[in-house]
Amino acid sequence: MRMSILHLPLPLYPPISHLTSTQSNLPSSPNFYVLCQMDKTSMVLIRKVSHNFIVRRSANYRPPIWKHEFIQSLKSEFMEERCFNKRNMLIRRLKMMLNKELLIGDSLKGLEVVDELKRLGLSYHFQMEINQILESMNEKFQNGGEGLEWKNKSLYATSLHFRISRQHGYHIPLEVFNRFRDELENLDSICEEKAKGMLSFYEASFLAMEDESFMDEARQFAVRHLSKYLKSNNNDEIICTMISHALELPLHWRMPRLEARWFIDVYQKKPEANSMLLELAKLDFNVIQSIHLDDLKDVSRWWKSTGLGEKLEFARDRLMANFFWSVGMGCEPHLGYLRTMSTKIASLITIIDDVYDVYGTLDELELFTDVVERWDIAAIDSLPNYMKICFIALHNTINDMTFHAAKDHGVNVIQYFKKMWIDLCKKAFLVEAKWYYTNYKPTFQEYLDNAWISVSGSLLLLHAYVFATNSITIEALECLQDYPHIIQHSSVIFCLANDLASSSEEAKRGEVTKSIQCYMNDTGASEQEARRCIKDFIMESWKKMNEEVQTLNSSPLFSKGFIEIALNLARVSHTVYQHRDGHTVEDYETMDRVLSLFIEPA
Repeated sequence: MRMSILHLPLPLYPPISHLTSTQSNLPSSPNFYVLCQMDKTSMVLIRKVSHNFIVRRSANYRPPIWKHEFIQSLKSEFMEERCFNKRNMLIRRLKMMLNKELLIGDSLKGLEVVDELKRLGLSYHFQMEINQILESMNEKFQNGGEGLEWKNKSLYATSLHFRISRQHGYHIPLEVFNRFRDELENLDSICEEKAKGMLSFYEASFLAMEDESFMDEARQFAVRHLSKYLKSNNNDEIICTMISHALELPLHWRMPRLEARWFIDVYQKKPEANSMLLELAKLDFNVIQSIHLDDLKDVSRWWKSTGLGEKLEFARDRLMANFFWSVGMGCEPHLGYLRTMSTKIASLITIIDDVYDVYGTLDELELFTDVVERWDIAAIDSLPNYMKICFIALHNTINDMTFHAAKDHGVNVIQYFKKMWIDLCKKAFLVEAKWYYTNYKPTFQEYLDNAWISVSGSLLLLHAYVFATNSITIEALECLQDYPHIIQHSSVIFCLANDLASSSEEAKRGEVTKSIQCYMNDTGASEQEARRCIKDFIMESWKKMNEEVQTLNSSPLFSKGFIEIALNLARVSHTVYQHRDGHTVEDYETMDRVLSLFIEPA
């Protein structure tokens, strides 16, 4: 991102009309000239300003795949009243079935139903029934386990009980696995029956907290045996599919909405699948998809009205990717306001991030940061035009959100919003820009202390609290602006997952050194060793977040819904950066995921 004022004779640099086809999406103004092409994805531009030249880089981002006109043309038949009526009828029938399970008292069957409802994306319809099942089971567990004898004999059942209970805020100690230690230590291989238990054991290990090292050993042990099982060419297609899926990314780290779409396809192949449950899962997915389409059309109209995508050609125009993030944070129907507002916030972050990382000079960035800090439209006269456009969009959007929060909740949130935007621009983005200009290489710790803010997770979550909370409190807002642990841990996961996927491409563009390179510089480790270390940091952050969730579940400060949104931000970051920088690169897996979530019905 290094830029400087140069005094160079004009004839040395070819005009824009002489660029190659790979450079054709650069700004078309005759004031721009190419200094050099750094690689296939990035360039340095020189812009003539009076008698000086400003060197600017271009990441040469591709235009968006998903155009406004295409989004507005999308339709769904599942918004019709008959679909809602049928869904409500199926929900009533399944509630009756669940109540029978409660009367029968088969705790293992109840756990399996809770797990299936969650994975199929249906649990929000059955919160009362799920709570009754888990409360009954927890009561039995606290009373010595009477009625849970099945658990003591089955690694599968014990692991399922451990995972689901911890997911729902019940603390189950590691000692429940003690009776299986000897059996596991003497295990040479696993058959089909034991593969199910080992998979359940593996998934449970990701609910571990700090100082539970046994679960690290358990996970490594399970990975070895599950990998070996897959290589043995077993014929059980479903269990092998489930194992492969889990080894790619564990259930606890997966984006719920995308997992529901995947699990519907797997569940319908199961011989013991409940046909009524499957029918509801498909119908509910399609109904929610139609709701998401309405949200997407709404926010696309807003994005079109800002003109940011057309006016700022150097930046990423990624409305669909930003909407994907918002659905990952909260997909339930009642969270439509969260989705539209979070998409707006993420779109502004993406543009402003590119202003700091790609296009602005240091002098311009300091001016822009000062204007953000003052939060005054009258101060924009000092800014170049492209920054005026950015700040006006930011100022108007945030002020509009503040107005609606005051109207709906009677709370003025502007000071909290402003504080987080100032922190993002001044304490994070501008710091990275100064590192670049001085060619400063931060230590790993310096980088991480800055990066978990610059990745913008904390800002997204503060806004999400306002958008998704029925009763906003000053106490919670004060806590959020001071960056509580759950926000820090979620943001660290977001940041490091991003680095694992995108640091190589960003290094080619000359951006600030990322976590992998910082760790290599600090320790002399190879890139492979550094990547392994970053993955360990992610694992440790998840343990800390698991523990923090247990603490917050017993506190009235934040609702369980908001805590889940904070978890989901970390989860969607794993999804977006699983194979590559899926936020920037819209094709490949990202395109397939968009199609499966928003366009193709189940």
